[in-house]
Amino acid sequence: MHTTNHDIVSTIDQVYRQSSRQIFASLVRLLGDFDLAEEALHEAFRVAVEKWPIQGIPSNPHAWLISAGRFKAIDGIRRNQRFTAWDDALEQAESIADETPSWDELQEQIMLEDDRLRLVFTCCHPSLAFDAQVALTLREVCGLTTEEIASAFLLPTPTLAQRIVRAKSKIRDARIPYQVPDATELPARLASVLRVIYLVFNEGYSASSGDTLTRYDLSNEAIRLARLLRQLLPEQAEIMGLLALMLLHESRRVARINMQDDLVPLDEQDRSLWDAALITEGCALAEQALRTKKFGAYSLQAAISAVHAEAPTSADTDWAQIVGLYDALFRLEPSSIVALNRAVAVAMHDSPASGLALVNQLLEEESLQKYHLAYAAQADLYRRLARYQEAKCAYEHALALTKQGAEQRFLQKRIAEMNRLISEISG
Repeated sequence: MHTTNHDIVSTIDQVYRQSSRQIFASLVRLLGDFDLAEEALHEAFRVAVEKWPIQGIPSNPHAWLISAGRFKAIDGIRRNQRFTAWDDALEQAESIADETPSWDELQEQIMLEDDRLRLVFTCCHPSLAFDAQVALTLREVCGLTTEEIASAFLLPTPTLAQRIVRAKSKIRDARIPYQVPDATELPARLASVLRVIYLVFNEGYSASSGDTLTRYDLSNEAIRLARLLRQLLPEQAEIMGLLALMLLHESRRVARINMQDDLVPLDEQDRSLWDAALITEGCALAEQALRTKKFGAYSLQAAISAVHAEAPTSADTDWAQIVGLYDALFRLEPSSIVALNRAVAVAMHDSPASGLALVNQLLEEESLQKYHLAYAAQADLYRRLARYQEAKCAYEHALALTKQGAEQRFLQKRIAEMNRLISEISG
């Protein structure tokens, strides 16, 4: 079949959308610099747009683009060498270019290792502050724009941009290697990597702001990175636990939003829409993680999600088991958020009044007074107790604190419902 220029340009566009961050990660390793790799990436695709319509699509587009970007960067460094400070980058790029001169060898490397995993460990290096690790991972590994990241975390774009620039400079100046740490360093480094991956997933599964509740590309990327980590460390319980937790959350994605893009609470979701394959895989991983006896917080959270996933209906949920798991989780991670979630489980297992007493006590803590879900939980328990005026006030408090469009619409509907019930009682 004849391939038209339009088909070739479409192929280039598809490769860019699906694989540009993998190609970028390989260029970072080969060139030793984020900014140089970014320039090389765009230059490689520019050359592809020029040459592929004439020469045809290469048998391995990824390897072609990596090779083209690498050599374009080296040529550029040579031309500008007297004007810039790229001597170290040139030396590193040329030495690696000598080691991997052919596309076939480059293709083999791509098949055997994922350079994005190297890049994740680099972006999550312990010498970087956690907020810098997150920003750098989202920008360089996941390919979000600086504006998107700033919006997600409610930061001014210049502030976020400076954070990324400083992190890149620190990596360059400290000569932090682009590699997965060896066995002696890996356990200490793993905790920050898992934390960043889960934050990326959460931003994709339940966006912190904006009109769209979910971003599939982000949560999918986080799951992909967790799978790669598991290939690297197949017996590590917390990798299993985190992957299980994300799969079980992801299984409910379709049911969380209705046709009007409104939020649907867990107890009202159509469970026939839940992804059975993801639930099966997630539950098996959660069980495997707990059997290791070396599990941590992610594994326990996955076990809680598994109990929800295995219940045919909301009424069939084993709340006693969930309370017990939250007790274990609180011993490992005694945070206000865990205590809040446990209080909600107590409300479902014992009574709304029991849960409400715990929630009200927790809301005396300053750490929860800016957390909209704490007030949403309080409001829901007041609603279940038919204390509609107090429920309305709590829903309004939650609404004032959230920046997420779907959550705002959900809370507004609850407030309208409370107003109606208050009016019926008083009238």
